[in-house]
Amino acid sequence: MSRHKSEWPAKVMALIQSGNVAAAIAQIKVAPTVGDITRLQALAARLPPTPAHIQLHKVLEEERALLAAPRLHRSP
Repeated sequence: MSRHKSEWPAKVMALIQSGNVAAAIAQIKVAPTVGDITRLQALAARLPPTPAHIQLHKVLEEERALLAAPRLHRSP
């Protein structure tokens, strides 16, 4: 039995593509796992470099670092 990957990265990417970057950043702040943020980073790497997308990349990197810290994980 294989685990299904989360749909979270695709849903947040849809927010970004619709132009609602503020809502996407709010969702990134409550990301479920480091893996989800990593998958979202891979999707966001394809975006054109606009000021909003550059800010988004910074937020993604910061949140990935925070979730990867050994004592700062979220309980299920």
